Amino acid sequence: MPSSKPYLSIIIPAYNARESLARLLGSLTKSSYKNFEVIVGDDASRDQVSGIRPACRQGRYQVSKKTFSFQIVRLLRNRGPAAARNAAAKLARGRVLVFLDADVTIYPDTLKKIAEKFSEDHDLTALTGVWDKHQHTKEFFPQFKAMRDWSYWTNERDRDGYYYLFSTRVAAIRREVFSRLGGFNEAFRQMEDVELTYRIAKRYAIIFAPDVRVHHEFETFWPVAKKYFWRSFYWAKLYKVRRKFDPVATTMSETVCAVSGVGGVGLVALGFLFAPISQQFSVFNFQLSTLFFIAHLFFLRKFLWFSYREKGIGFAIKSLFTGLLLYVIILAGAAYYQLRK
Repeated sequence: MPSSKPYLSIIIPAYNARESLARLLGSLTKSSYKNFEVIVGDDASRDQVSGIRPACRQGRYQVSKKTFSFQIVRLLRNRGPAAARNAAAKLARGRVLVFLDADVTIYPDTLKKIAEKFSEDHDLTALTGVWDKHQHTKEFFPQFKAMRDWSYWTNERDRDGYYYLFSTRVAAIRREVFSRLGGFNEAFRQMEDVELTYRIAKRYAIIFAPDVRVHHEFETFWPVAKKYFWRSFYWAKLYKVRRKFDPVATTMSETVCAVSGVGGVGLVALGFLFAPISQQFSVFNFQLSTLFFIAHLFFLRKFLWFSYREKGIGFAIKSLFTGLLLYVIILAGAAYYQLRK
């Protein structure tokens, strides 16, 4: 049985996530580490996330006779994941807050590795983990998204950087530091993790722990594309204040990769449009668009090679064009912020 005062407090925001939350709670019962509590911030769900409560007995969640301390705090109106996390964190008793998204599941050793890192290193303030590259579905896009994220974090990350994105899919921070920082900024309904990352990084390092992993089944193209659009919109808002790139949301190389790819696509479109008018323009356009695509391939080389080794040439080629479409959507989000401004 867990001790009376937990070491880890698991914070989960939930909005219309009853099924995925049940899967996450089920995976928590299989954790090899037991000294934790779970607090769910129900963001005024319509599907009655709080309906999971009948599975509780006197504040303990029970599956196959394995229990942990469990409670739900319900917001009266939908205010976004930042507010849901903050409300849940106020009830936390653990020394370390562990943030999980409601649509992930943990591995049996996930919490153990987090607890060990904090207990063995008293200078450690915050860490972020990663979701794995595997998907149960055979559909292309979820596999592409899992591979793209894994490559970005493991093959392409800035290994000299002293801080990384405090990614709430799986991230942990000492409770006193989180309280001192004032929690998540509730004005951000998206990119709240990035905004908090910037505030943490002003005084503390955020380490990347590649052995702290969770599993997530990705959605199909359009739901993910919509998230990319709005994350880019809010990132542009943050960039307006900071005026610099970083290893958190978008590096300079990632930006050049996006601009070169989308620029190449745009030049090809212009070439078709003006080809009947000017042969000289067509030659110049072809040369310039070729340079843009070479630059794009150079900055994307690590991911494409990784895709080829993992899934083959066909998957790598399809990934290239899927990525181009996503870059168009990402830049559209940033451009929309400029228009709205």
